[in-house]
Amino acid sequence: MADTISFSRGAPSADIVDIEGLKQAAIEAFEQDPAGVAGYGTSIGYVPLRRWIAEKHGVPEDHVLVTNGSMQADAFLFDELVAAGDAVVTERPTYDRTLLGLKERGADVHLIGLQEDGIDVDELRAALEGGLRPKLAHVIPNFQNPGGSTLSLEKRRALLALAAEHSFVIFEDDPYVDVRFTGESLPRMLELQPGGQAATDGPVVYACSFSKTVCPGVRVGYLVGPPALIAKIARRATNTYIAPSQVAQAIVHRFVSGDRFPTALQTVKDALAERSSTLADALRTHLPEATFVQPEGGYFLWVSLPEGEGHDCARIADEAAARGVQIVKGTDFLLEGGESAFRLAYSAVTADKVDEGVRRLAEAVAAAKA
Repeated sequence: MADTISFSRGAPSADIVDIEGLKQAAIEAFEQDPAGVAGYGTSIGYVPLRRWIAEKHGVPEDHVLVTNGSMQADAFLFDELVAAGDAVVTERPTYDRTLLGLKERGADVHLIGLQEDGIDVDELRAALEGGLRPKLAHVIPNFQNPGGSTLSLEKRRALLALAAEHSFVIFEDDPYVDVRFTGESLPRMLELQPGGQAATDGPVVYACSFSKTVCPGVRVGYLVGPPALIAKIARRATNTYIAPSQVAQAIVHRFVSGDRFPTALQTVKDALAERSSTLADALRTHLPEATFVQPEGGYFLWVSLPEGEGHDCARIADEAAARGVQIVKGTDFLLEGGESAFRLAYSAVTADKVDEGVRRLAEAVAAAKA
């Protein structure tokens, strides 16, 4: 069996994580705030990190809740806002865990097409005019998982206008925003909403994570939103776990507020840029029939093969695994369809292994059709 090359998980390889910086941050956290780090804390999260996040986003601290990873933040928000039978909009395709979480809660999920510049607002507008009344629209605006696309400024404004007209919440799920490696940054919908990011009754609830910028193992994420909603979710968090991990959050706080973080983040972005470019070149060479969006950041690339030619992503995944390559099936990110697609995460594959991985993958595609 050849060495395994995994394009399956959206996590940075250990060689681009600042391990020494995290070790130093841990020492500093325990030395400078032993009682705060070692104690239970409260459900709002580690107070200095909450304050740092509030300052980053220009909001009062009561707009912020720090959680055990952004998936925990997602779960709290869904539990608070989505009841069985409620209509919810997501992108098509979207993150598989989002679909799973919504389906487990009995939501009536409506997938709206994803284009190169983000969710198809014309399709959404037509659905709304046709009677769709969602409680929530879940959108991954930057370097979407799995599609790789970024929501344009025009569409950000259009989505906000639709939310105002039809009274639904925009869940701006944005864990990849700080790993942009090309192009210009765009304002968050949180900032563009009426009243700006500090609005007390705006339609946007924002989530982010330190898993993609610091390391996945810290499991620290957060929500920013209207303080009344954040207070409700904080009570839910208290009843769930009393408080999130103060140790992990204190380490993150020391790391992101220290001198090493800018260089550590740039190391991650440089590596991702190289891996993404190498992956795109390898696909053009070994799978020229494939189409994909070249991402400007993030961790993922969505590969579509020509439809109507008998492609089956499940068979492709099996054939790839037999050749030591791991991918994720396109069907995992959709309620139906996706048989001619799959997601490749380039974050954990060093550039020197990318071409070999795609060469084997091309063999798998051919074998799956045979």
